[in-house]
Amino acid sequence: MWGQAALPLALLLVTPHDPSVLTSSSCLSESYRGLFGGNNVFVVDDACLSSSTGLLGEGSVSPLDNTGRQLVWLEQEAVEDALKSSATNDIASCISALSGVPLSTQDGEQMVMPGSMSTIVVLAETPSSMVVSVAPEVAHTLDTCLPRFWKSSPIPTKPVPYVPISSAATQRVMDIAASVKFDPVVASIVGNISVPQLRKDVRYLSGEDPSSGILSRHAFSKGALQAAAWLKEQFESTGASCELKPFLRGFSPNVVCTYAATEDTTETLLLSAHYDSRGSFGSTRAPGGDDDGSGVGALLGIAHTIARKGVTFRKNIQLVAFSGEEQGLYGSKAYAREMYELGANLTLMVQADMLGYHVPGEPAQLGQPESIGSAAVMQLISNISAIYSPELVVGTTPACCSDHQSFHELGFPASHVFERAGPIADPMYHNSGDLSDREGYDFEQIRSIAKVQFATLLHAAGFDLPE
Repeated sequence: MWGQAALPLALLLVTPHDPSVLTSSSCLSESYRGLFGGNNVFVVDDACLSSSTGLLGEGSVSPLDNTGRQLVWLEQEAVEDALKSSATNDIASCISALSGVPLSTQDGEQMVMPGSMSTIVVLAETPSSMVVSVAPEVAHTLDTCLPRFWKSSPIPTKPVPYVPISSAATQRVMDIAASVKFDPVVASIVGNISVPQLRKDVRYLSGEDPSSGILSRHAFSKGALQAAAWLKEQFESTGASCELKPFLRGFSPNVVCTYAATEDTTETLLLSAHYDSRGSFGSTRAPGGDDDGSGVGALLGIAHTIARKGVTFRKNIQLVAFSGEEQGLYGSKAYAREMYELGANLTLMVQADMLGYHVPGEPAQLGQPESIGSAAVMQLISNISAIYSPELVVGTTPACCSDHQSFHELGFPASHVFERAGPIADPMYHNSGDLSDREGYDFEQIRSIAKVQFATLLHAAGFDLPE
């Protein structure tokens, strides 16, 4: 229940997500900083908190200072218990071991980061998450010292809008889902996605192909810049118009590629993946073969098939490879905000993040998000999977959240396709051993999910083939 707090200039307020709170209280809606781990986060003053207590149930309040520090949400990923038991997942003991300095994570106490990183102040915590305050430059590099099953998400320094998905946007997707039926031409097109091509592209990105020379695609690495240039070249070779879009100093750029509509329309459909990667702490190698070379490989597989079959789309199609996902969705947040501010007519967005691994002996699967995502887009994906990739076992996953969250939070219908109906099970997750040449990595599963993504575009956008 609510804790006691002093009366500082600002208060950090964390409450379980409740959309009604954001529409019934103007001071809370004007203080909203976003959705994190199923919780609404606000920075409020005492007057707003006092006027809103009747609307709020469980939650926590912590005092903030005004020193210009960055708030960051840290959260433990949803992973199988077998993985948790095989690695150190306690964030306090891990950072303590790295820094050689004993520390406590009690509310308000400090943790000393290794090397040149400055003090972390823990403001609020649960067994699986915490809010910390750090120097702004530290927020971008927390992933380099976090335990591999923890992720960081920056909390915006200014209020952000709460934008629910409109009923009209939802209905548009529902109408598409209801209209989907087997089309032999669609089946022939998506069936042309090539496993050898998927393997070639993933292994170039992961550095398993010695001709690539990429050791890491960490967002700040030279390898990420090389990968961005290579991706632009690959997509452009399939007829797309591409742009490298910087979003924040130090990060490699987003790669945004467009196939222009053949009809006079602003309507757009977007498929995405993130090309940046994360490796083992202390290792220069971050191959990201599964996370998320598999998702990027699927986009490339779709693009190569568009070119090979001569497909043109009646509506605008974007294939986007984001950077900065591992540090807190930085790249997709920037691009989603750009589209929102431009009033983009975005029908749907589907993020592919980790498509390649399943536990040996398990069937091929397709997971969709349990929490963050559009139910209408999920239904469309389920319908199309049943028709064009019936070999996939479709279910939900608590693994959350990839770049689709950036679009979901701004009112765009968005969802996520994942390799498993259940928690993360890949033992090489966020590890320098995340290569494609290993047991459990399944290019046929990547192809099956890519068929679903591609068929979604073909049904939702409309298409034509050369005569």
